[in-house]
Amino acid sequence: MCGITGWIDWQQNLVEKSHIVAAMIDTLAARGPDAQGAYITPHAALGHRRLSVIDPVGGAQPMIRFRGEQKFVITYNGELYNMPELRQELADRGHVFNTRCDTEVLLVAFIEWGSACVERLNGIYAFGIWDEANQSLFLARDRIGVKPLFYTEQGSSLIFGSELKTLLANPLVRPEIDEEGLAEVFMLGPARTPGNGVFRGVKELKPGHSMIYNRQGKVITKYWALETKPHTDDFDATAAKVRELLIDATTRQLVSDVPICTLLSGGLDSSALTALAAMSNKQSGLGSLATYSVDYVDNELYFKANSFQPNSDSPWVRRVSEYFGTCHHTIVLDTPELAASLRPAALARDLPGMADIDTSLYLFCREIKKGATVALSGECADEIFGGYPWFQREEMINAATFPWSPQPEIRIPWLKPEIQHRIKPADYVAQRYSEALAEVPHLPGEDKCSARMREIFYLSLTRFMPTLLDRKDRMSMAFGLEVRVPFCDHRIVDYVWNVPWKLKNAHNREKGLLRYALTGILPEDVLWRKKSPYPKTHNPAYTKAVVSEAFAVLNQTSSPLKQVLAIDKLREIAETNLAASNIPWFGQLMSGPQLFAYLIQADYWMREYKVQIV
Repeated sequence: MCGITGWIDWQQNLVEKSHIVAAMIDTLAARGPDAQGAYITPHAALGHRRLSVIDPVGGAQPMIRFRGEQKFVITYNGELYNMPELRQELADRGHVFNTRCDTEVLLVAFIEWGSACVERLNGIYAFGIWDEANQSLFLARDRIGVKPLFYTEQGSSLIFGSELKTLLANPLVRPEIDEEGLAEVFMLGPARTPGNGVFRGVKELKPGHSMIYNRQGKVITKYWALETKPHTDDFDATAAKVRELLIDATTRQLVSDVPICTLLSGGLDSSALTALAAMSNKQSGLGSLATYSVDYVDNELYFKANSFQPNSDSPWVRRVSEYFGTCHHTIVLDTPELAASLRPAALARDLPGMADIDTSLYLFCREIKKGATVALSGECADEIFGGYPWFQREEMINAATFPWSPQPEIRIPWLKPEIQHRIKPADYVAQRYSEALAEVPHLPGEDKCSARMREIFYLSLTRFMPTLLDRKDRMSMAFGLEVRVPFCDHRIVDYVWNVPWKLKNAHNREKGLLRYALTGILPEDVLWRKKSPYPKTHNPAYTKAVVSEAFAVLNQTSSPLKQVLAIDKLREIAETNLAASNIPWFGQLMSGPQLFAYLIQADYWMREYKVQIV
């Protein structure tokens, strides 16, 4: 993948601001360690950092193409998985290509079809195309939101970039948060409302949206949305279709000119991708597939099964690796490094994140990058097929709020009374939840239970999954590792969205449909293994370390968190109630220890970014 940025201004001469453009590009160095480039004219500047995956020689950006005398310039972050078909169709229309890279195919597609080109793309992407003749910028983001794209309007300027730090490198963008930003970080975090960039005036181009920006202003268009319609396939046909789509999506995403691997946890999703990739390697004569898993020092000693994490991963990792003959690498992390990496992980994400769930992935990706440049990962399967506890537990299904945070009220006492009064936390969460439900495209005549499950799927796809995609993008791109996510193929999402819950939940098992679809591909014991989430450390030394560090931070008079948090209440949780607080307050994995790790990240974020509450 890569990093992109740009700046359009109708009043200033951006040629004179090239040093600012350079600073914006520099923030993206980790995303694109192989090359950089800039295109600067008086009113438009585009910047790029490149991670070379296909056609390392020919894919330099920003890339320029002409149609007659009309100049088009692109800065692009992504991969097009239907590039061969697009390239052939465009060649049939008379276009000639000078490279093998998808950047040129995308740019020519825009030249041929204009803004409608996005409707033809299968991939993960965020890009900007400048039309010099018409003085117009086109921005677009992939349907599922795998690749990030933030923007802000400041006076006569529109500024965009892959990461928040890129926008903040421009002096026009101030690191300010108001009531909305506070509520996003401390009541919804580490999730975010779609389109919300947390900092005042900063927005995110939503998944499946595009924007045209010119002297007349901006026009944002939704080019893709989930479409609800009756599902007519029987169970066998449905399972066969899922299998066909997954095989095709995975096969397309194995194309690379650099080393590729899979992330293997021993769970259903990662095992399926590993199986398909290993079989593809064998058929192509490419040798053993490289696989990677993460574990923690002494985790087997301290692991205790619970309803959220029923069993340990390591035996299942060995089972799958041996079955498919992969060249496996286990990355073992230790508590001190896990705790010490909370701050750099927050810097990579530009916001407080999923605590040690982020930092473990951050360190994991650092090690993977030593042996591979591209990895396949199983994100999106749980949201599409119903893998989380909130698809099964009545109290979570029926919670009148986001089911991964079914008790938002437990966060309110963490806030100072004046902050509670200012942001009205309960009302804020209720409003965001109500807005999300209002978006759900219901099926007329659907029974009450099915309609509620459709809501749970919609919430998971549009509100929870982006948190995991943000995490995977930022932690991997911090080391220039490209992670592809076959389950996010929009054809799979579109098809499974309309599959009734009773089929998805076949045999009353989480992801029952997917298990049937993978019959014959995975060993039976792996196929029907009880779901276990991403592994986290169970070492009590981690809890001790983060609680101690959190209070070392909060006891400093300079801590910006003292403006926001009720320190005495947090001390009470740490001293008397930490065990009771081990009910997850976000997702399946963030409980007591992760609360204090989150606070360490929040403090660092406010200091490092010089965040001002306004």
